[in-house]
Amino acid sequence: MRETTATEEKNTRAFLIGVANQVGGEERISSFELDSLKTEFSSLVDTLGLEIASQELVHVRDKSAKYGIGTGKAEELAQKAVSLEADCIIFDKDLTPSQQGNWEELAGLPVIDRQELIIQIFASRARTREAELQVNLAKLVYALPRLQHKYIDLSRQRGGRYGTRGAGETKLETDRRQVEQRIHRLKDELENVKRQRQVQRRRRERRGVPVCALVGYTNTGKSTILNALTKAGVLAEDKLFATLDSTSRRLVFPTGVTVLLVDTVGFIRRLPHNLINAFRSTMEEASHADLLINVLDASSPDIDTQLKTTLSVLQEIGAEEIPMINVLNKIDRLESKDDLEALLKLYPESVPVSAIKSTGLPDLRVRIEGMLGRNNGKEDEIDDQTPD
Repeated sequence: MRETTATEEKNTRAFLIGVANQVGGEERISSFELDSLKTEFSSLVDTLGLEIASQELVHVRDKSAKYGIGTGKAEELAQKAVSLEADCIIFDKDLTPSQQGNWEELAGLPVIDRQELIIQIFASRARTREAELQVNLAKLVYALPRLQHKYIDLSRQRGGRYGTRGAGETKLETDRRQVEQRIHRLKDELENVKRQRQVQRRRRERRGVPVCALVGYTNTGKSTILNALTKAGVLAEDKLFATLDSTSRRLVFPTGVTVLLVDTVGFIRRLPHNLINAFRSTMEEASHADLLINVLDASSPDIDTQLKTTLSVLQEIGAEEIPMINVLNKIDRLESKDDLEALLKLYPESVPVSAIKSTGLPDLRVRIEGMLGRNNGKEDEIDDQTPD
């Protein structure tokens, strides 16, 4: 058995804080929704490979602008983080730049909000040049108003107290100007990528190849379905945001009809607008599709919330009017046939499948071909050439 040596790197310990608002006229969240958010929050942190020291839910009745919660409660949580020997504090909410700086000064620890957490997950998942450009843009837009608080990536160890001016106003303004210039360059590069996508899209349209976009909540199995239908060999992991890039593969039906199946980045509740804007060129693949294949996790108790989130994001990117097939994936995880029948009553016309076991895929192929035939009315005219 291998002995653990003192030189092995210690896992970063995170103290997680969720916030439930109960102030004034703000909408109260149900206990089920709170449990769901808590589970998803811990999954996000786990995806980044951090060790969870403890997790606490704060019910806010008195809100302080300085910390976003009451001052007394903030001091209590800061002390608890220190007693837990946590390396950082992570909030399941967005913090203003000043609140983030105030928390770091109070606790003497790095403090990360939900935006930064998701951005860092995206950064750890970026594999292609386009994904890296998009993530870097989101990071810089997030960092710009936080320069005075010495924003540093979560991937680097941070310690000590933050929130000071540093070398002075001149240095701050120089840093701000450099960040703004980098943001401008990244936007230009992404605009070039967008133009390249438009060229490829027009080429596909000339060839008459219809596009089906796999959309849905993160970790519902979109990449697994793409692999099962096309033998694509795309990375598919049981983790949040395993896919950041829109991967395209041909799907050829027995009739000779060819379609382009496109895998897209997964959605999540309260997806930071910085990321939506940065990944807009990738997400717009869905808004230009002929058919959407919305993948739902049949085994998730949050299936309805996940569907609403997906529909909301599709509306934001202008894809809400595109015909859509709902796919109930992971039916192999259901306890009984009664559970599946109940889901089919809630989501009629859905196609139940298990991508991992290749169950229900023939029915899905038939539905895709039938929908494309009804919507396009020109099945026999489709060119089966491989799009670039």
